[in-house]
Amino acid sequence: MEIAKRYSIAYKGLADGKHEFSFDVGRALFESFDCEEVRGGECRATVAMEKSQSALTLDVRIAGQVVVECDRCLEDCALPVEYEGRLVVKFSDEIEEYDGEVMWIPAAESEISLAQYIYESILLSLPYRRVHPDGECDPAMMARFAVATAEEFDRMEEEAERRQAHGVSGDDMAKLAALKARMESDAE
Repeated sequence: MEIAKRYSIAYKGLADGKHEFSFDVGRALFESFDCEEVRGGECRATVAMEKSQSALTLDVRIAGQVVVECDRCLEDCALPVEYEGRLVVKFSDEIEEYDGEVMWIPAAESEISLAQYIYESILLSLPYRRVHPDGECDPAMMARFAVATAEEFDRMEEEAERRQAHGVSGDDMAKLAALKARMESDAE
């Protein structure tokens, strides 16, 4: 996988100690994982790696933004991404399952791909509710979901109470609304 190479660190020839790496993250990474929820974006992943004989300790920081679908208006919405985490890579011939914090790789390996770690870290850093800031949603779509203000809601309640006091039922109101709609369509 070409993407895995793009986000790999060849550590075998490096001296023990600290090393710095950075990766530009874009749409190609998300497409390689068949991710439909992220439509694009630009992030920068920086990795401070401490290499020793028995392990690699990677302090990963990701910053930037990704484009997702707004939960409110369904248009593209750019959201900031901020992530900081630590990944420990241990060398062993007995590979244990990756748990999100510790990754085991064979001692004979010469490089490690961070593609999946970066991808998962970005997705996990996204908020549960993905929406534009107030006032930035598509106005046409928002008009379809008009929410009543407290004053409008109070006015609707008063109207419903008045109708009920005068003996007009909800069924009667539905019939009147249907009649009004027919009359308006006939007038056009």
